[in-house]
Amino acid sequence: MRIHGRHYRTIFPAQDGEGVSIIDQTKLPFDFALERLATLEDAAVAIEVMKVRGAPLIGATAAYGLALAMMRDASDAALEAALARLARTRPTAVNLHWALARVAAVLRPLSPPERRIAAAWAEAGAICDEDVEQNRMIGVHGAKILGEIHARTGRTVNVLTHCNAGWLATVDWGTAISPIYQAHDAGVPVHVWVDETRPRNQGAALTAYELGAHGVPHTVIVDNAGGHLMQHGQVDICFVGSDRTTADGDVANKIGTYLKALAAKDNGVPFYVTLPVTTIDWALRDGVAEISIEERSAREVTHLVGETDDGRIETVRVVAPGSPAANPAFDVTPSRLVTGLITERGVCEASRAGLAGLYPEHARQAAE
Repeated sequence: MRIHGRHYRTIFPAQDGEGVSIIDQTKLPFDFALERLATLEDAAVAIEVMKVRGAPLIGATAAYGLALAMMRDASDAALEAALARLARTRPTAVNLHWALARVAAVLRPLSPPERRIAAAWAEAGAICDEDVEQNRMIGVHGAKILGEIHARTGRTVNVLTHCNAGWLATVDWGTAISPIYQAHDAGVPVHVWVDETRPRNQGAALTAYELGAHGVPHTVIVDNAGGHLMQHGQVDICFVGSDRTTADGDVANKIGTYLKALAAKDNGVPFYVTLPVTTIDWALRDGVAEISIEERSAREVTHLVGETDDGRIETVRVVAPGSPAANPAFDVTPSRLVTGLITERGVCEASRAGLAGLYPEHARQAAE
């Protein structure tokens, strides 16, 4: 992605080789600011407070967090402590635990431990490079679907999204937004309905920001408007991302995704989930029963951050004083409501058989 004419990944090693640079997403859309992560704790806090967010980017940040930890202490005890600290940051996104397990498998056998520093940096870099290519291919497969809709209708394709599953949720390209970028760049007329995505407004703050930067036509809507638009034929297709997908095709994603899937099913609107293989949890089958849903701070619901007309960033309360608030961060969309899964290997049915057809090696391992 390009911001102000310059290409950025969302995370990359600092030029001095002793830190990692991220885009502080808590400051968007009002301020595009890079922040340096220098320690394990910096990386852990960045994940917890959502300076970085989105399942693939969380995994990449965790991998770099291990590299930062090894620079200060590469002992066995320090490695295990770093793994435990990072594992506690976000419970739902499977990419976090996948990335930690992948880097740990490389580091644990190394002796002397000092060899772990270079290996950790190399593995984190490889995870990032692979993420970029996976998301590019998700875009290739998804853009074909958008192109087919345009060829059939001869008009602009209206896509509804939820939360942010774009460049800012990954290392580059995004998942749900990657097909939109690629279709737009190929000349397919696309317009995006952007759910604001309460309570943290990732759609309004992040998706709208990056679509605008790339020149993609879009309109921000309140979360509850999607069903109305579908009833009136103003949505051709829904693209959403995933924080964890079970081996049977159930999808955990930002709270509110399930309601969009229900509305899409009722109105005959195709509902696709976009995800790389790293987001599939092959050990789980029933998403509603088995996926742990993160409960975040009530303050995210009771307060909003915004920019005043004179340019000041202010936080305001929007809930009656004294009223409690619940804040489940995710919900689970059952596979029966999902038209298909778009992965880096292609499009498949949201089912065990569909995923096994694209990833036979993972399906065999899960069955053993």
